[in-house]
Amino acid sequence: MTLLPVHVVAGGVAMVLGAIALLVSKGGTLHRRSGLLFVVAMLTMGISGSILASRHSLTNTNVLGGFVAVYFVATALTTVRPVALWTSRLNAAMLVVGIALVAMEIGFGSMAVASSTTIPGCSWCRTLDGVPFFMLFFLATITALAVIGDIRLMRSRTLGTGSKLARHLWRMCFALFIAVGSFFSIPARVARILPQAFATPAMRTLPIALVLVAMFYWLWRVRGRRLPVRHG
Repeated sequence: MTLLPVHVVAGGVAMVLGAIALLVSKGGTLHRRSGLLFVVAMLTMGISGSILASRHSLTNTNVLGGFVAVYFVATALTTVRPVALWTSRLNAAMLVVGIALVAMEIGFGSMAVASSTTIPGCSWCRTLDGVPFFMLFFLATITALAVIGDIRLMRSRTLGTGSKLARHLWRMCFALFIAVGSFFSIPARVARILPQAFATPAMRTLPIALVLVAMFYWLWRVRGRRLPVRHG
């Protein structure tokens, strides 16, 4: 039970810091500091969440979700750090983690398809621990794309500024998407913390959609205008 408040606080802090990092000027001091603290918060949230879920069952989908968050923020961080022995080793370790995650996501998705549990009102929406099968296969697809990017990076060893920023941005944003989606996808969880008005389907969907909109906006800025990047 000690880990539960840690997990909740870390998740809340991660969402606030992620929003700050998205809104402020990229490459500036506030962006770099909020981004680094966001990584710490996401690592705390992901690891604690996986441990909590594993106490119920090793096949609990939240075990998977915690490691997915860790994988994305870790590889996003190493992307904008100078090449060093520790970044190379961490990238290699995360490649193994990413491949394992893809296999688990496909396995869990298959288990969901074979499950008799469905979403109320949707007879074909089969779920595993409340997670629809299509979401698990969606995660498998996104993680597989990230793993392919890891392999390409390890083969080329270097990235151009635009590609480096794009890799960093989309991985950070997807990690934030996981945190925001985990919170706002459950009405009871939202109603317990925020006013009842925020528990409506439209209000719960809005923050998740805004993360995706912000991600695509900044990816467009990076590709089109090549924003400056500062390391450190």
